[in-house]
Amino acid sequence: QEQLVGAGGGLVQAGGALRLSCAASGNLFSRYDMGWYRQAPGNQREMVATFTRGGQTNYADSVKGRFTISRDNTKNTVYLQMNGLKPDDTAVYYCIARRIFIEIWGQGTLVTVSS
Repeated sequence: QEQLVGAGGGLVQAGGALRLSCAASGNLFSRYDMGWYRQAPGNQREMVATFTRGGQTNYADSVKGRFTISRDNTKNTVYLQMNGLKPDDTAVYYCIARRIFIEIWGQGTLVTVSS
């Protein structure tokens, strides 16, 4: 069964950094686009960053210049480097593997940024 396991969340002060990782089972990477979404309390889930199989990246305006998505196909892992964290970045972060008609979500990892 294909699945994603996210890790790396935690508590950090504003201005700090965290790196999230998401390990995929099987050979997802060769067949799926990868990405990160987040959901803050009371808000809808929103896209943070995506990385296509073709190497294209896309970022939400709110994280451009601060967050970097990367993928290591040899390790079947996608990363989200988050720098300059702000309290508004507090949310549960989910990794996702997506292709036409199919979405696979990780279990989510909590990021809390204190002011």
